[in-house]
Amino acid sequence: MYFALTDEQRALAETVRAFLADRFDLRAVRAVVDDEQGDGHPADLWRAIGEQGWLSVCVPAAHGGLDLGLLDAQVIAREFGAGVVPGPWAATVLAGAAIRRDGSPEQAAAVLGPLGAGELVATVALRGPGGHLGRGGIAVRADAAGRLDGAASGVEYAHVADVIVVAAIEPGVSAELGVSAEPEGPTGAGHGDGGVGLYLLERGAAGVRVDRQASIDATTRLAAVTLTGAPAARLPGSDAAGLADLLRRGAVLAAADLAGVARAALTRTVAYDTARVQFGRPVGSFQALAHHLADLHVAVTMAEHAVLYAAHALDEGAPDADLAVAVAKSKANQAAVDATAAMVQYHGGIGYTWEHDTHFFYKRAKRLAAAFGDSRQHLEHLARLTVDTVE
Repeated sequence: MYFALTDEQRALAETVRAFLADRFDLRAVRAVVDDEQGDGHPADLWRAIGEQGWLSVCVPAAHGGLDLGLLDAQVIAREFGAGVVPGPWAATVLAGAAIRRDGSPEQAAAVLGPLGAGELVATVALRGPGGHLGRGGIAVRADAAGRLDGAASGVEYAHVADVIVVAAIEPGVSAELGVSAEPEGPTGAGHGDGGVGLYLLERGAAGVRVDRQASIDATTRLAAVTLTGAPAARLPGSDAAGLADLLRRGAVLAAADLAGVARAALTRTVAYDTARVQFGRPVGSFQALAHHLADLHVAVTMAEHAVLYAAHALDEGAPDADLAVAVAKSKANQAAVDATAAMVQYHGGIGYTWEHDTHFFYKRAKRLAAAFGDSRQHLEHLARLTVDTVE
């Protein structure tokens, strides 16, 4: 079977790419990175993203959205990765997916339209400090009245978000935070007795404290969220399966971003080593470099196609969706880290300096490789889904 993007999806990618080249290139990215006291959320960029409809890609038509799928969203994520674009686009889209899937009609009406128009920022808080993804890593508890207590860590753009979708352990679950007897996958797809809900929280509500956190990757801002009796509204359709679906979608968006980072890093490295001359020859023609760059091209291409299929599998509810997500994220993790490390090395001495752009790509790759499950976690999950099922 031949599997590729449609003409419309390729046109979308070209539109995003052209927009970034014209309106938010690497000089604009550097301005955000260098502004350490800033919120990392360029208002003009956010306004333009909303006007272009890229926030509404997965918003239903009834709420003014494009009503497309994750496959279309990953097209945008890949181009944003290639441009190391700052801002809460991915976090907002992911929060919107949770509300679309599990929210009430009233919650969807209140949030999805403004979200798609760029009138509000949203994010997700799915794990506690030092916790892994899934039920066992949640450090927030909800009481019967929907008040939340606990903490979440590494929350993207919580300091500018209007609303936060929070994963919480619900009443009646053991003090061990509901850890299942069987191991969870990195996207929360373990077995167990439930007891997990998603809650819609306003950042400005009483009992909500947000503290900025340091990150290796200054193209994205992170924060810790501490909750003390914070009032929140449960997404009525949410449960452990809903959390697992949300984590899979987050993994695919992160993998798409990584694939974009990897492709841009490789393309820029090839261009540089084609132009750079030593001993009367372009350094890219040296066999050691040429062979390594060729191997990286194969790895990046495999990651790109793995991400495409994973997004398609989730859109279609395919039985191998969980497997496809684990393959995509593990492939994208490795391809991006390897391609960006080569970018630094093969740019020679200039590649190690703050003044060059290489570190934007490398640091983004390192952060995202750990987001929504690192390679080890996804490979272990692959083993459970395949090798461990063989009698």
